[in-house]
Amino acid sequence: MLNFLFILSDIADQNSARIEKAIGMVGKTDESRRNQSAKRPLDAFDRKILSALTRDARQTNAEIGESVGLSPPAVFERIKRLRGNGVISSAAARLNGAAVGKPMLTFVHVDADGWGKSQRMMKLRDFPEVEEIHSVAGDTCVVLKVRTADPQALEHFLSQLYVLPGVRGTKSYVVLSTYLERPVQADVTEDWPAIPMPPV
Repeated sequence: MLNFLFILSDIADQNSARIEKAIGMVGKTDESRRNQSAKRPLDAFDRKILSALTRDARQTNAEIGESVGLSPPAVFERIKRLRGNGVISSAAARLNGAAVGKPMLTFVHVDADGWGKSQRMMKLRDFPEVEEIHSVAGDTCVVLKVRTADPQALEHFLSQLYVLPGVRGTKSYVVLSTYLERPVQADVTEDWPAIPMPPV
């Protein structure tokens, strides 16, 4: 009788081990699927959804689905994945510079020692007039996109630049007219023209 109980105990332990192993395999499979989904390259539907969102991020899943040919749940799942893997970094309102009292747009090229980036240089982002800071290759070190109320405000901003260690000079390019200003586009040009586009 005692041997019989030992046999039953061994069978139960073996079954328990099999169940735990199966659960572990299912967990690994689910994790693998999630990783594959996160790393999956963008397909045509992803790019259509992203293009729709860049035009108007207020659209519902149903509205986007109607324009791209997918059901609302499918759109929801794709947007969720695109947010999860960092393709969609944020959803923010785009403001009209003139309407908020900053109609003057200027690109400032900064000539500085080294690459130009420093803790004090990065402190410039504390000014709401600074929209972008880029380290670049070429005949300058840093390019700033600055939007101010008027030339006097731009002059005040430039005075902040000249006190930074290593800054040797600046060149300011004031925008007269803007013909195109848009966020990152999801579409990619696959076939570039063999020769430059002819003038109109």
